[in-house]
Order: sequence, then C-alpha cells, then structure tokens
Amino acid sequence: MPPGIEKKKSSLDYPLLARKIVEASGESDSSKLPAGLYVVGTPIGHLGDISLRALVTLARVDRIACEDTRVSGGMLAKYGIKKPLLAYHDHNADKQRPVILKQLAAGGTVALISDAGMPLIADPGYKLVLACREAGHDVTVIPGANAALTALAGSGLPSHRFLFVGFLPPKKAARRKIIETLSNVPVTLLFYEAPQRLADTLKDFADIFGERPSAVARELTKLFEETRRGTLGELADFYSTRAVKGEVTLLVGGAEKTDAVALDDDTLLREHMENMSLRDAVTAVSTLTGVKKSEIYARALKLAKKSGASRK
Repeated sequence: MPPGIEKKKSSLDYPLLARKIVEASGESDSSKLPAGLYVVGTPIGHLGDISLRALVTLARVDRIACEDTRVSGGMLAKYGIKKPLLAYHDHNADKQRPVILKQLAAGGTVALISDAGMPLIADPGYKLVLACREAGHDVTVIPGANAALTALAGSGLPSHRFLFVGFLPPKKAARRKIIETLSNVPVTLLFYEAPQRLADTLKDFADIFGERPSAVARELTKLFEETRRGTLGELADFYSTRAVKGEVTLLVGGAEKTDAVALDDDTLLREHMENMSLRDAVTAVSTLTGVKKSEIYARALKLAKKSGASRK
C-alpha cells in the first residue's frame, strides 16, 4: 500500500466474533487451566490479530498481569473478557513478582500481557519468567503479533538474519555511542523509536552508518499504517519536516560483510564473554560482525588471559 493511503475499514465485527469464541470456549464451566504463568501475545493494533488460543487462555486464567490496567482493561472488554487485573511494569515489578509467585504456588493461573504485542519484547516480564522458572512453576507462551517482525516481513530488507536492538537511549550522545557499536554488524537492524525522536535518530544513523537501504514502519496493522523505504539520508530528510504520530519501527540494512572489519574496540566481545561461555560468545560476535570465528577466538583468548591476570 502506498505511504499515507488510508486502509479501508473492515466490515467484520472482530470483537463480536471474539466474544462468541470466548462464550463457546466455556469460560464459565468448571474446566481449569493447569497452574502456571501464561505469557500471552495480544494485537499491536488490529483487533482481529488476537489468536483463538489467546482468547481462550485469557478467558480462563484467574488473573491477568498487565502494564497499564486502563489500556488492557479496555482491550479485554472488547472481547468480552472480565478478569481481575494486576499492574505489572518496570516501576513496581520487584513488589508484584512475589504476589504473582504466591498465587502460582497456591495452584493459580496468571496471564502476562503487554499494552500491545508480545510481552518481554522491549517490555517488562523477563525477570518474572525467570523467577517462575527458578521456582519450578510452569511457563506457557501463547505467541502473537509483534511490531518488529511485522515490519521486517514487509520492509523488503534481508530477513534471513537480523538483530533486534529495541529502543535506543533518548539522549543524543548515548544514542550515537550505541549506534557506533553497531556500525559493522552485517545483518538487518531493527529498532523501536518514539515518534518525536524519529528525525533525530535517522540523522544519527545517516551520519554514522552512511547511505544504507532502510525503512520506517508506522502504525502497523492500524488504519493509517504506512511503510516508507529509502536510504537513511532520504528518510532523514523526509521526516525532518514532518510531524510523526504513532508507534514507529526503524529498519536499517546491515553493513557489507567483510573479513576486514576492525575489532580494535573489544567492547562487543567483552560484553558477550561476560554473559556467555567463550565458545558461545565467539559464535555470537562472528555472526554479528562477519569476522571469521578463528580471528575472534584468538582475540577472546587474549581478553580472557588479560582478565585472569588482572584479578591476580
């Protein structure tokens, strides 16, 4: 669809269909889901994108944990789902995790949803899933819509390998520092960005990455959905004079793959070695940079040796 062209509104009443599905699933019967945490994907815009399994799960759990009870309450009401809601977000997660774990320990069921899309993807929830796993509770994922993957599928950029970065820092200096660490990554890069920072971020990309093929996907699955392709410079110029609204996903083509990529800055390798085994770190950095594993392995051994010597 050409950018800026309004989608026709569907004549289907998706909420009505969803309510019929919820009713047919036996929400009020005695059947109960197995105890545990249910991570449930919800639509990123279009109400028809919720899955049948998600509807049935949300209708049968004891409680639903969500970022904003007002946002999720409104969405659930459209599907005819009424459940006790528990606010779970970055600012209260440490306090709410024990509450959820206690309910699961008592044999209860809790669904975790985000304001839109898949929980945990640039949204809170990772620590809750980890705590549930460590406590021996079952964790079941009901997959759903995701803005980054939806944007990638429609962008025309290579999709066989990609790196999801998520949100960049809002301050320019910190943002440019992160962008610079990604300048040699030879795979498609995916970012989320606030609409008011889109033009500035595109300018930073163009300054650091150069003229790479890119795309801006906005308001995906919604009425005014658009995807605009161009080089980073072209997109930076275009959005520098336009006010932007809605959810934004940025996609940037990867650097040209070459064995000549410099690894003078070992920051990326150090970060991976801190969180992975040496072998896994070497594989991950090789994938990200395009440098041969043998070269990265040699540098990793030197870093490991230096690190060991510094601790003595």
